[in-house]
Amino acid sequence: MIGENLRKLRKTNNLTMKDLGQKLNLAESTISGYENGNRKPDYDTLNKFADFFEVSTDYLLGRDVAKDTSRDNEAYNPLADPDLGLWFKDIKDASPDKQEELKQFWEFIKSKEKNRKSGDKQ
Repeated sequence: MIGENLRKLRKTNNLTMKDLGQKLNLAESTISGYENGNRKPDYDTLNKFADFFEVSTDYLLGRDVAKDTSRDNEAYNPLADPDLGLWFKDIKDASPDKQEELKQFWEFIKSKEKNRKSGDKQ
């Protein structure tokens, strides 16, 4: 689980294993070992990853099923969520026309949901 979560976070942040290793003073082979499940990070290294990616150690360990990666649980940061992070990157890289189309589609979905909830109350 640790390896899968590390890989998702690394890719979401557009980092290679080498980049991440340099930022955390770890060998590329060490990062590879963690991601492939051949090695387990010690407590200090686990905390380094959590601090760097701004996630909880519980998230890295797979104990946080809600995927709320905020350290203080006060404010959810969707950019820290690996899945949403990839979506945000795709949206950011889309053409302005596609971004506008996505915005209109999202507004339609919100409106439809609001109408559905209004209908449930009647």
